Amino acid sequence: MIRALVFDIGNVLLKFDFNIAIRRLLPLCGNADAGLLAPIEEIKNAYESGRIGRDTFLKEVFRLLDFRGDEETFIAAWVDIFEVNAPMLDLVERLHGRYPLYLLSNTSDIHMDSILERYPFFGCFTDGVYSYRVGCSKPAPEIYRLTHEQFGIRPEETVFIDDLEANITAAAASGFQAIQYDFRNHAALLERLTALGVEISAPVRCMTGK
Repeated sequence: MIRALVFDIGNVLLKFDFNIAIRRLLPLCGNADAGLLAPIEEIKNAYESGRIGRDTFLKEVFRLLDFRGDEETFIAAWVDIFEVNAPMLDLVERLHGRYPLYLLSNTSDIHMDSILERYPFFGCFTDGVYSYRVGCSKPAPEIYRLTHEQFGIRPEETVFIDDLEANITAAAASGFQAIQYDFRNHAALLERLTALGVEISAPVRCMTGK
């Protein structure tokens, strides 16, 4: 029996496109072209996995890109990459109140601060495990162990939904009922949930924020 659900954020609850940030930042970068993310991929991963903090991340990114704007401008562009996945929002509101809902995401404090402020439906979720806080990232087995321990859930009774195959494979190896999600085929997710016995009720609005 399924007793809880855990959701990834990027390209599951929220679609995202870093090209939006690139277009805004590119005119302010002396050492970048359309491949703006490539020079900072390593430092971005270090930040999201908790190996460095926000200040170090911003300092190194500004240096690597020869960024000529200010911190406020960079962060405004960096967070303005998300779009609500409407079918998933509807699903979350249908599940809310019937099952405890949780978050598991490779992310940063810059993004999470913005997400929790901008999107009130995240108030539907009881708790979250975020890579930058716990010091490890998906698909490392450690983050799945931390997830079920922090939430007090049994993996075999928990659905985990993510868009990346590697993360799904690792979650399944840790005992979760893991489903790979493609926002272009939301119906496939609903079919899998129904097959697992997940009850999808009429929506209970949970736009209270968190």
